[in-house]
Amino acid sequence: MTPVVLPAAADFADWLDQRCETGLRAARAAVDRLKGGEATSAIEALRIWDEGQTGMSNAIACGSVFSEVHPDEAVRARGDAAVQEVHKLDTELQLDRELYDVFAALDASTLDQSAARLLEKTLRDFRRSGVDRDDATRARIKEINEQLTTVGLQFRQNLRDDKRSFRISPDRLTGMPQDWLDSHEVDDDGLVTLTSEYPDAIPVRTFCTDREVRAQMVEAFLNIGWPSNDALLKEMFELREELAKLVGYDTWADYDADVKMIGKGPAIPEFIDRIAEVAQSSGERDRAVLLARLRQDHPGEDSIGGVDYPFYEELVRKEQYDVDAQVVRTYFDFQAVRAGLLDVTGRLFDLSYAPVTDVELWHPDVTAYDVELAGETLGRIFLDLHPRENKYNHAAQFTLTDGIAGRQLPEGILVCNFPKGLMEHDDVVTLFHEFGHLVHHILAGRVDWSRFSGVATEWDFVEAPSQLLEEWAWDAGVLQTFARNAEGEPIPADLVAAMKRADDFGKGYHARTQMFYAAMSYWFHTDRPSDLTAATISLQDKYSMFSYVPGTHMSAGFGHLEGYSSGYYTYMWSLVIAKDLFSAFDPEDLFAPEVAHRYRDLVLAPGGTRDAADLVEDFLGRPYTFDAYAAWLAR
Repeated sequence: MTPVVLPAAADFADWLDQRCETGLRAARAAVDRLKGGEATSAIEALRIWDEGQTGMSNAIACGSVFSEVHPDEAVRARGDAAVQEVHKLDTELQLDRELYDVFAALDASTLDQSAARLLEKTLRDFRRSGVDRDDATRARIKEINEQLTTVGLQFRQNLRDDKRSFRISPDRLTGMPQDWLDSHEVDDDGLVTLTSEYPDAIPVRTFCTDREVRAQMVEAFLNIGWPSNDALLKEMFELREELAKLVGYDTWADYDADVKMIGKGPAIPEFIDRIAEVAQSSGERDRAVLLARLRQDHPGEDSIGGVDYPFYEELVRKEQYDVDAQVVRTYFDFQAVRAGLLDVTGRLFDLSYAPVTDVELWHPDVTAYDVELAGETLGRIFLDLHPRENKYNHAAQFTLTDGIAGRQLPEGILVCNFPKGLMEHDDVVTLFHEFGHLVHHILAGRVDWSRFSGVATEWDFVEAPSQLLEEWAWDAGVLQTFARNAEGEPIPADLVAAMKRADDFGKGYHARTQMFYAAMSYWFHTDRPSDLTAATISLQDKYSMFSYVPGTHMSAGFGHLEGYSSGYYTYMWSLVIAKDLFSAFDPEDLFAPEVAHRYRDLVLAPGGTRDAADLVEDFLGRPYTFDAYAAWLAR
């Protein structure tokens, strides 16, 4: 097995076309073989099907990632087209009654546990697609799926392309870190350009003392995608609801939850309200501290909103917790953090990372590593970690290939937007989090079936391993292995302890904010409001502890409405599990190999071969509970 050979820049678009066509051809050939009766046993039929599914997976993976990260517009367009082609074929196959009948006739009793699980999931997918409906219904389902693909691509493209900016006088940037100021040149008109991208948006909202500048940034940031995405979201919600009803579900949320740990749609608002209730007391306590500090500067204010709370949260942490983020960031040089991340995860999971230097990559900022365990090459990772024009502007792990034992190595790409110099500690935590997805993808790349490879587990569990890895970015002993200032001094343990206390500040109101987002995700799909902004304001009033910023339309830029649909609750559901997983580790020895390797082998390496609840129970020796999370949130 060898990694994917990436082409030279001039050949990239043609290579992407060829990879897509190869994958689609493999899928069609597999279908022809199955419908032609070539398979003589259930296991042979599943092997043929898996070969076709692997081809489609390779095609859509390449299309998805390079539509988001490649500098060449032509390549990005080819990537979008590849995604549409694969979705189109997938919809066609899932509605193919003759193909379904092949699987329905297989004898599951002849299969081992893993193959039987694959057959069960495959039949379930067919039924959820509407394959057993009449011809007219199947035709309408096909139309809906194709339109959802088109709408989703346009929604994401609008987010990717909507770069907002404004210019201000540099004397209004009081409070901004010096290295940030150094990276923002004054133009010929004596002004500095600020953009709505993360490297500007987050520091300005956090540090800039000029309230009007913060307000301009918030307005730009919370209006990304507006108004173009508003109509697309409404169309998306209506199409999803119609699809769910056509295949026998009451709502889209019921349809979506049926294949998740939570099981049913109505359990989602129950979970949201449970978290909101547990978080209320500590949230109100900490919000009162922010409001009191705001009133020192602006007497008479009776609420605090998005223009002010990140700034005053940072100020409170600095003044009351003795944590100055501008001092903290001097310990987190990007190059050192990246090396430290690899050292920490290598030590934790007994992995080694060998730099790959003999490949041509899509941008000079990208680095590549082969991942090894006990002398065996597990897969390859690519780190694309800095912002640039027309690149995906959030943080995520993308698949390049799914790993399948004996057939192909797993490869994954980490896409982030961090500065090249000093990083905020929040950025460090984000990097550890996203790398958690990447290492999960690689470690779970030795399974027998593509369907279960990598992070192919229930969607409300998939964040738990990443949230767990964040804990290592908060440990003083871990951080001191790579976090050093310009004089070479490691970050002091007492500063890390203060950072942790400061980070605990606000966790209640942050949880309520997450439940506001989760409520949007759920109720937008079940109620399908005609005025999304009005509905956003209503849900923010109910769940968030911060007031709405007038004139903004954050739902238009809430990308998770497309990707997570009605299931944004999954972040918090996963965090409940992550806190319970972490209880198995010794805080005094986070690298204890017995626990770390057991977690690696029992939770990460199996991928989707078993239900997530069973993997967690194997590791903990008991079913997971809400207790560890509730105790952490309430204190």
